[in-house]
Amino acid sequence: MMQERLQPAQAATSERPPIILITGIQAAGKSTVARLLAQRFERGVHVEGDVLQHMIVAGGEGVQEPGEPRGEAERQYLLRLKHMCLLGISFVEAGFTVVLDDIVLGGSWPYVQEQLRGAPFSLVVLAPRVEVVAQQRDLSRAKRPLGAAWAVYLDQVLRATMTGVGYWIDSSDQTPEETVAQILLQLSLDQSG
Repeated sequence: MMQERLQPAQAATSERPPIILITGIQAAGKSTVARLLAQRFERGVHVEGDVLQHMIVAGGEGVQEPGEPRGEAERQYLLRLKHMCLLGISFVEAGFTVVLDDIVLGGSWPYVQEQLRGAPFSLVVLAPRVEVVAQQRDLSRAKRPLGAAWAVYLDQVLRATMTGVGYWIDSSDQTPEETVAQILLQLSLDQSG
């Protein structure tokens, strides 16, 4: 199992609860791990980027093919990231530990860093092997997967643009609970139980 120990994007302070951003390719287990992780804190919140996208009930423009979003799809994606970060900061200010999850890579990473500026946050990159994602995880997903071409594209972009940033976990052979335990141990965060 390939794992790199890298510095968090920004150290969380003991004065304020942290924000933990979980990223990875589609179907890497971000939402499942993020929800389980948030539940481990006395006051935990999970903010899922996909849920914010689904709030657009008319005129929504999602990305339909591999590649960077363009035009209205890009505008809506950045809007979703902005509001994910705003919600996270708001909950931190109210005393919650927050776990954010979305696909953040390439040009969206500096944008998210700017949105979280001043807030204590760490980055966790779930990086299961792409064949594991394509073969196993897409079969049991409630969300409609975009397909193997997307998984390969996103994995290539993730590794090209995010290597050396955050804490990487190859979760290919782990249960979500094992991944959560590894995150808690790596980031030295107190658990509620």
